[in-house]
Amino acid sequence: MVDRIDSMTARARLKPRNAPYWHRLRVGVHLGYRAVAAGEGTWCAKFSRPRAAGGGEERFQKTLGEIVERDGARAFTVASEQAQAWVAEIERGVVPHALTVRDVCDQHVKAIRRTDTKKAARTEADFRRLIDDTLGRIELGKLKRGDLEGWRDRMAAAPARLGRGKRTKTTPRAPATINRDLVPLRAALNRALDNDLLSSDQAWRVALRPIKNADRRRDIYLDRDERKRLLEKAGDEIRPFLRALTLLPLRPGALAALTVADFDGRRKMLRVGRDKAGAERRITLPDATAAFLVEQAKGKLPGAPLIGTAGRAHWTKDRWKGPIREAVTAAKLPAATTAYTLRHSVITDLVTGGLPVLTVAQISGTSVAMIERHYGHLQQEQAAAALAGLAL
Repeated sequence: MVDRIDSMTARARLKPRNAPYWHRLRVGVHLGYRAVAAGEGTWCAKFSRPRAAGGGEERFQKTLGEIVERDGARAFTVASEQAQAWVAEIERGVVPHALTVRDVCDQHVKAIRRTDTKKAARTEADFRRLIDDTLGRIELGKLKRGDLEGWRDRMAAAPARLGRGKRTKTTPRAPATINRDLVPLRAALNRALDNDLLSSDQAWRVALRPIKNADRRRDIYLDRDERKRLLEKAGDEIRPFLRALTLLPLRPGALAALTVADFDGRRKMLRVGRDKAGAERRITLPDATAAFLVEQAKGKLPGAPLIGTAGRAHWTKDRWKGPIREAVTAAKLPAATTAYTLRHSVITDLVTGGLPVLTVAQISGTSVAMIERHYGHLQQEQAAAALAGLAL
């Protein structure tokens, strides 16, 4: 059955989604409708025509916004008239610039912002940092695989910057870093493809393919005695943050983002919001961990950081790096030890302790596949020991 948008009844039956449902008005001209969960959705239009020179197509898109049926005026009719008037202007020579790679990135950020403002801000910052003018100015209709391969080479060759101020340093981009930097652009182009702004993913299917086996298994593991030594040598300000990382298999950034409102001391429940894994999750805490967090939350407002700095600000990567490095040195631990080392060590203990992989994945906020990839060898060792116990 064809999904129709030409009547209110038909639109009410549409499944909500970010990609518009399209209706062809005439050759090259389409009217789109984005269905939402409740109420009227929003309208948009797109127009494509052969390029006068150089081959290919020019593609244009315009947001028409929300159009509500009232006083006998059908929303579809009003939207169609607005779309046709916009196309007529283009055909008369009032030509907006054709969509570029940078426009697609901006549209991607706007789409994310509708549901997740924090992720939208991070993605917008990634695009500012990564998308140079050479790539950003290319029109979608002219985008070629070579353009994206050239951008990828330039991005990969640029050293990654770590730290701030006097502590700023550069380091060669690791394969895992390159893979992470490819994600937002690939997502933006895929969204454009879903919205019919591109005819295929041929330009980026290979050019933006992630490097295989880039996420190497983490090698540094701190046993319980080493973790205790780290806490003993840590400064008073950073110690609660480090202790929390030894008690919970959270990403440091997810831990830093927690507020007092995320912790229910009465039910001993911790709510971890959307982090790298995306979905919100809840963790039931043991008594000792809950008691520690009760102490951290004491006297703070609900919106305050659950575990913050001395000035009650949220910890950030640039804030915690220095104090952790000092504690690592004082404790005579491997120099490469980081906040993430504690997460790795805790997950290792959970896996070797026999906790089901699915449960480990759920409370740590990652996938079963990722746990198996990085910690599957530990299960193999357990399996070998179990098999040895079968000998008669």
